[in-house]
Amino acid sequence: MVVIAEQSNEPRQSAWETIFRLWCSRPKMGVLSVTLDEWSEDEIDAMMEVGGNASANSIYEAHLPEGVKKPRPDAPHEERTKYIRSKYELQEFLKPSLRIKSGPSANKSLEASLSGKRMNERKGSLDNKKVSSMNANGVQEFIGNLKVRVLKGTNLAIRDMLSSDPYIILTLGQQKVQTSVVTSNLNPVWNEELDLAVPHDYSSIKLQVYDHDMFSADDIMGEAEIDIQPMITSALAFGDAAMFGDMQIGKWLKSYDNALIEDSTVNIVDGKVKQDLWLRLQNVESGEVELELEWTPLD
Repeated sequence: MVVIAEQSNEPRQSAWETIFRLWCSRPKMGVLSVTLDEWSEDEIDAMMEVGGNASANSIYEAHLPEGVKKPRPDAPHEERTKYIRSKYELQEFLKPSLRIKSGPSANKSLEASLSGKRMNERKGSLDNKKVSSMNANGVQEFIGNLKVRVLKGTNLAIRDMLSSDPYIILTLGQQKVQTSVVTSNLNPVWNEELDLAVPHDYSSIKLQVYDHDMFSADDIMGEAEIDIQPMITSALAFGDAAMFGDMQIGKWLKSYDNALIEDSTVNIVDGKVKQDLWLRLQNVESGEVELELEWTPLD
């Protein structure tokens, strides 16, 4: 889902009312309303990171029909309800090319840009809605391309006598791409671009660092999982990134069960969707890796 906020100053309510628009491919999915009192601080922060009211309104109210005005906070309940439904569920004020239709025929499942444990808990209920990556002819279908710039590694593990000869492998489904080998260096700088085609039923990218050996099997130097869902769902929700100025549109949150060293934001920069990652390698004594992602949807 994509999280959008609406404010209500109705005196009878103990807090602002927060409106969710659930963008996903389930039928009969409309607007869900809960009070701010029921939110944790992390959930509130994550909601605001998507852009808050200003960003939401700039998109969802971009094409108000002539004669249609936004109801005041003290307007009758029926009037405000009708407006909210038209704005979020029916998407009547959104540019037509950005509208996302719900229903069984939808071929993209859009979930929150939220990540971490909360996203993983929700993800299970949506997995069975994803479209198969094979079409009727048995040919794999893709939704976009992910350019991964592998920047550098820091304080990598020693696997030879005093150093290592590291390289990185990225795996997405059946695809594998890798960097060059940097000899005798625990702080390698690659600055190399690797390309991955992203299928409909995409999963996380597996990153593995290896030490190259001439006369024996290469030794593992750590690994990490890269959750690309926050980036892709945010990008699909906003549509053509070239239509927007520089702005943040999503976020992958650091948590105890992922490799992030700090939260990773998804941004539109110069008309492109990008994300910087700083990862701590797992299942190893030490090591960090820095990456840049860039998403390009297929036409």
